[in-house]
Amino acid sequence: MRTKQRVVDHGEVFTPAWLVDAMLDLVKEETERIDSRFLEPACGSGNFLVEVLRRKMAAVELKYGKSDFEKGHYALYGLMCIYGIELLPDNVAECRENMLEIFASFLGVARENDFHRAGAYVLSQNIVHGDAITLLANDGSPISFPEWGYLGKGKFQRRDFRFDTLTQMSAFGGEDTLFGDLGNHEVFTPTTNYPAMSVGDLGA
Repeated sequence: MRTKQRVVDHGEVFTPAWLVDAMLDLVKEETERIDSRFLEPACGSGNFLVEVLRRKMAAVELKYGKSDFEKGHYALYGLMCIYGIELLPDNVAECRENMLEIFASFLGVARENDFHRAGAYVLSQNIVHGDAITLLANDGSPISFPEWGYLGKGKFQRRDFRFDTLTQMSAFGGEDTLFGDLGNHEVFTPTTNYPAMSVGDLGA
C-alpha cells in the first residue's frame, strides 16, 4: 500500500506478483492468446494488466518474431485487447506508463517512433480514469471502451461501446434462451464507428 489513508479512503491495496501469476495461471490459455480481452475494473498501477501484457508479448514473439512488420502490428493488437478502470489519477498515469514501457521495450522503439505513439494513444483510451461501480468516467460521462480489431496489412478498426451497455451482456444467454435472438440489441451496437487506421494514423 502507498499510505494507510488511501486504504481507508479507497480500499487501495496492491496484489503481489506471486499472487498475480497464480491467478493468471488459472486462465493461462487466455493470457497467451494475443486477441483475448482482459478488463481490470480496479487496475491500480497495473499489476495484473502488466503481467497479461508480458504474456501476450511472449505469444507475439513465438508466433510472429521472425517478421518485424507482423511482430509490431500484433504486439499493438495485443495491447489493444487490454483494458482497465481506475479511480485514482496517479495510478492511471502509472498504469499507462508501466504498460507502455513494456510494449516499447518489447519492440525496441523510442518515443518518436509511430508504434510508441500509437501505443500511448491506445492506452489513453483503454485505461480509463473512472469508477467501475458508478460506470462513470472522472468527468461524469458514461465510461466508453474502444473495441479494436486488426484487419491485416497494417490496418486497425475501432468501434466504441458504452460500458454500462456492455454490462448487460450477461443477461443474454445462449440461443435457447428468451434473449437468444437479440443480435440487433443496443448491447451489440457501437456508439461510434471509425474508418480503418494505420499505426501512423493512431500515432498522430
